[in-house]
Amino acid sequence: MTTMSAERTALRSQSAAEARQAARAFLEALGQPAIGREQADTVVLVVSELVTNALRHGGGGYTLRLTAHPSCIEVAVEDPSPRMPRMRTPDLVDGTGGFGWHMVNDLSLATVVTPGPEGGKTVRALLPR
Repeated sequence: MTTMSAERTALRSQSAAEARQAARAFLEALGQPAIGREQADTVVLVVSELVTNALRHGGGGYTLRLTAHPSCIEVAVEDPSPRMPRMRTPDLVDGTGGFGWHMVNDLSLATVVTPGPEGGKTVRALLPR
């Protein structure tokens, strides 16, 4: 099995935009025809959602790990909060969110949330190549 991985660590002062840029660079480094444009856009969208959730709800810091497996791309976002993601009813009136976790689950082959040994958690999404 061939795998390729890259790791990007972001601190509190960094943004979801930097995570999206790191994801695009990772996918481009895989070479052609490693992943189609639509699949790449989906990976970047899921990275953006998971990192935004980590920044907003997970304590402000995160670690992003991307791994290419033969049949999927693994997106893993670690944050310091032990609070597990939860489905919310999307807010169509006040714009307070509730769409991201639904979207991540709908786009992914699987999602897994693993509590960290000293607190925090890692949220993983497996996305088709």
